[in-house]
Amino acid sequence: MIPRLFVAFVTLVSLASCKPGASSSAGKTALLVHCAASLKAPVEAIAREYEKAEGVPVRLQFGASQTLLAGVEVSKTGDLFLPADDSYFPPAKEKQLVNTTIPIATQTAVLVVKKGNTKGVKAIADLQRPEVRVAIANPDAAAIGKLLRAALGETWTSLAAKAVLTGATVTEAANAVKVDSADAAFIWDAMLPQYADFEVVAAPELSKVKAQVAVGLLTCASESAAAMRFARYLAAKDKGLPLFQKQGFAIAEGEPWAREPELLLYSGSMLRPAIDKTLTDFEKREGVRVTRVYNGCGILVGQMKAGSKPDAYFACDKEFMGQVQDSFEASDDIAQNELVILVPKGNPHQVADLRDLTKPGLKVGIGHEKQCAMGWLTQRTLTESGIKDEFMKNVTVQTPTGDMLVNQMLAGSLDAAITYISNAIGAGDKLDAVRIQGLKCAVATQPFAIAKQTPYKQTMARLHELLRSAESKERFTGEGFQWK
Repeated sequence: MIPRLFVAFVTLVSLASCKPGASSSAGKTALLVHCAASLKAPVEAIAREYEKAEGVPVRLQFGASQTLLAGVEVSKTGDLFLPADDSYFPPAKEKQLVNTTIPIATQTAVLVVKKGNTKGVKAIADLQRPEVRVAIANPDAAAIGKLLRAALGETWTSLAAKAVLTGATVTEAANAVKVDSADAAFIWDAMLPQYADFEVVAAPELSKVKAQVAVGLLTCASESAAAMRFARYLAAKDKGLPLFQKQGFAIAEGEPWAREPELLLYSGSMLRPAIDKTLTDFEKREGVRVTRVYNGCGILVGQMKAGSKPDAYFACDKEFMGQVQDSFEASDDIAQNELVILVPKGNPHQVADLRDLTKPGLKVGIGHEKQCAMGWLTQRTLTESGIKDEFMKNVTVQTPTGDMLVNQMLAGSLDAAITYISNAIGAGDKLDAVRIQGLKCAVATQPFAIAKQTPYKQTMARLHELLRSAESKERFTGEGFQWK
């Protein structure tokens, strides 16, 4: 048995000699992928294909999932992490080692013996017999060991006590059976094509021991876009996934391969200051292009009903998401924004509430009811306050966005305007914002949803994840939004 400390040492030495950013003999920047040993067959084949197609060298570091992760934590080296199970990602994200992930496939644990089954192993219980030699993967290093220990409990403890090999990787356990140094082992079903002389022993207890295979972008990646490009290739339904399937994996849905996917986002105009930097960060991280269409939500909804098909929609209010919800997956409420009354600095007309805007002679601007959520919400607020008819007599302009109203206020063509508080953030030196008290309907909720028809559901899900991040929250609150 190889000591775990030695395995970890060898891994770290290998990592130290293979840092990202180093140039290969061809002068290209090589990618370094830390990959679970059980995934070697498909990942090696995909990497060689990618090298030919893209001219980018891919160096593969194989080992036990936990050992690889420990190596990354110490060396801060590598571009991608591909463990045998995605349970390694939450702690990796907590330690800020992994940025984001892409699902690839599923594999299930099986009990195997050599063909002929000379020891007559018919169930897991038979492994307890003294004459049956068992090889198991180390639960503190390998995904299959960790999952089996959790699933089998005391049975696993007793098997570990009598095992002839507690190898660091599942491959070592499989090879022990292959060379007759063990009679049985637990391996992944996706490894069976590599071992033609194995047969599977029926073990119902293992049916739920499944590993979700995913690839994660390491925070230490020297070029995240290049790393994500290979990650997307691994998980593409017309590139990497067929090779995983050929090896016996149950593959994820996947996306079509595109070197630089082009994505279309529809968004209410008032969200632009809060999300534009996040979208730019996403483009740089992922190696994609996000075309933003900012406009009043009434206009955007009209375009979608006329046939436009964005990959995602970020609405100014739930009312406008509801009008097209059938075209989108379930929406997520991300932020809120409240209506305020904008007045010139110093509030020369002494406006304290909505009723003050009914004073004769005042020139007031509001959003257009059918073109934007702000206008629709304004009308609802006026109706609830009971002053709509009086108020509308002073309205001289209705626009599709709050920014237009702010510009007219700054130009002096309006005495007051009803906008979102976020519209007023950048003009605080010249305008004051008066809160609308006592009306809950004066608050809009901003939902985000991914289109059902988009071929890039996984990519858009990662964008959603980034919009939900701490950095995004800071940008929203800095622009006057409330975080949901």
